[in-house]
Amino acid sequence: MFTRRIHNHLQARERGRAQWLVLRRFSLWSMKKEAELESALSRNRRWVVNNQIKNIILRYPNNEIPIPTLQKKFKTLDLQGKALNWLSKYPCCFEIHDDRCRLTKRMMNLVAQEQSLIDAQEPLFVNRLAKLLMLTLRKRLTVLKINEFKRSFGFPDDYIIRIVPRYPDLFRIVNESGRRSSMAVELLHWDPDLAVSAVEASARKLGAPPRFSCSLPSTWVKSWERFREFDEIPYVSPYYDPRGLEEGSREIEKRNVGLVHELLSLTLWKKASIVKLGHFRREFVLPDRLNVLLLKHPGIFYVSNKYQIYTVLLREAYVGSQLVDKDPLVVVKEKFGELMQEGLHEYNQRRRLLNVEKRRKRGVPLVIVDGAKGRRRSHEGSDDDDDDGDSKVGGLFDPEERKRFYKVLFDDDAS
Repeated sequence: MFTRRIHNHLQARERGRAQWLVLRRFSLWSMKKEAELESALSRNRRWVVNNQIKNIILRYPNNEIPIPTLQKKFKTLDLQGKALNWLSKYPCCFEIHDDRCRLTKRMMNLVAQEQSLIDAQEPLFVNRLAKLLMLTLRKRLTVLKINEFKRSFGFPDDYIIRIVPRYPDLFRIVNESGRRSSMAVELLHWDPDLAVSAVEASARKLGAPPRFSCSLPSTWVKSWERFREFDEIPYVSPYYDPRGLEEGSREIEKRNVGLVHELLSLTLWKKASIVKLGHFRREFVLPDRLNVLLLKHPGIFYVSNKYQIYTVLLREAYVGSQLVDKDPLVVVKEKFGELMQEGLHEYNQRRRLLNVEKRRKRGVPLVIVDGAKGRRRSHEGSDDDDDDGDSKVGGLFDPEERKRFYKVLFDDDAS
């Protein structure tokens, strides 16, 4: 018995030490936090879920889905609670009738805009896919790996059957082993006009040699010194075959930084998961410790562990928390987010008014804010309470009322 206790204690200590080492290793993956760039990395999980629901609805006949069917799919969306409760929070996005759900007219208009853009941008997707393959060592990537980044690059879900077959002189599908997981897209034609990186294209416009830009405050003296020293090394195009470079040299580091810079430049939001980038180490000939490379160049990249998702962002692509150049697809997706927020605000306002009415009926004093002095005072509900809704914020300043408000906002089981 005593021996078993010692053994269990030692095992627990080993597990604790292993967890500490993992946490310590990952804590070295991020830089000093910058509020504006952290804001740019903010991911609205509700937007992600509603976008998935939208795509599910569009796959069904007449773009309608029975609520019970959608309820079964909630597990795959990592959601709990009732689907009906979730959908009712977004009246601007979803319509419910006869126990079925469909998209609102405003949502369908955005879907049509997005589809029209995808159709119009097909040549752009072709070039983007070709450039992606040109960056690889063997000029090919498995479909599974492309799929990891297809949304970041803006590729449509059906790009394999929609884009690749239309350009047989440029792409082909290969599958040497016959397994589905080994199916790959291969580049057939090298286009020198496409083998121009974003850094080189920008330099040509300025009539200057290609150089990285540094987006750090002037107070970061040591970082600026390291950047200038690094910038003195001649630029190496990411489309250059790295096998001609010496491993561990400054030239290979320059090439690797340029390759990550080019990959991020090809994405819609100019950012990517470091873990996903690591999945492409062999194809792009990137170092094993990719996070170390990125952290060495804070003037070019911003590394964050927001949501415990290690992400790298291209600094020069942002001013504050906003993208400098927004892809038209990004603009449409932002409109979807605005529509979603509008519906959620409408839902919350309606719930707040219902709660106020319930309190009145129960004779519970309401808490409002004195507009002149900002002091809270209680009063009995009267017919004049809602005459000036802007100046009387009402129950949201009551801790109990605020608790109910956030319960409605975040609890999917709230009735």
